[in-house]
Amino acid sequence: MPLPLAAAPTLTALAVNPLDAHSLLATFGTLGIAFVLFAETGLLIGFFLPGDSLLFTAGLLCAGSATAPGHLSLPWVLLAAIAGALAGAQTGYLLGRRAGPAFLARTRSRKIAEGTARAGEILERYGHAKAIVLARFLPIVRTVLNPLAGVLAVPARTFALWQVLGGLLWTVGVTLAGYALGASVPSIDRYLLPIIALVVVVSLIPVALELRRARRTRRAEGGV
Repeated sequence: MPLPLAAAPTLTALAVNPLDAHSLLATFGTLGIAFVLFAETGLLIGFFLPGDSLLFTAGLLCAGSATAPGHLSLPWVLLAAIAGALAGAQTGYLLGRRAGPAFLARTRSRKIAEGTARAGEILERYGHAKAIVLARFLPIVRTVLNPLAGVLAVPARTFALWQVLGGLLWTVGVTLAGYALGASVPSIDRYLLPIIALVVVVSLIPVALELRRARRTRRAEGGV
C-alpha cells in the first residue's frame, strides 16, 4: 500500500544533515533553532553545528513571501535563537563550574582541544568581558569558552551579564543581516545555497586568523 503524500516530509526529515543549515530549518523549523544553538553553545558535542549559517539562513527565509516554502516568522526566529543561545551558554558555564577541569579533559576531539586553547588565550588576552562577547562570533570557541569560564571560576554575575550581551549581539545581529539581505534582493531563494556557503567561509575567517597568529607566536617563542 503506497504511503500518503503527507508522509513524504517525515521520511525526508529522517535524512536531515546536521551540518546543513537549510536542511535543519526545513526539517525542524523555528524550534530547531533553539535546540541547535543550545547544543552548540552549551554542550561540547555541539561544536560542529552551523550556528552562524543557521541564523543567517533563518533570516533569509523570514524575508521571503509568507506563502513561499520554508518561510519563517522573524519574531519567533529571534525568540528561539535568543532563548537557545542564552540558555546554552549558561548551561555550559554551570557544567564547567561544577565538573571542573575534568569536564573538558574527557573529550579526545582535536578540534575541541584546539578550541579550548584558543578560548583560554582569548580570555587571557582580552579579559572576561570582551572574551565572552567575542567568543560568540568564533565557531568552536563559542562552544568551549562557556564551560572553560566555569572551570576558571569567572564570577557568575560577570559571565551572565556579558554572555547575555554577546548572545543578543550575535543572534539578533546575524539573523537581521540575513533578513536585510533577503528583503533587498528579489528572488533570494535562487541564491540560497551559494550565500550559505559564503557565510560558512566568512565565519571561519576569524578562526583561521587566530590559528595563523598562534602559529607565529609559537614559532617566535621557539626561535624558529
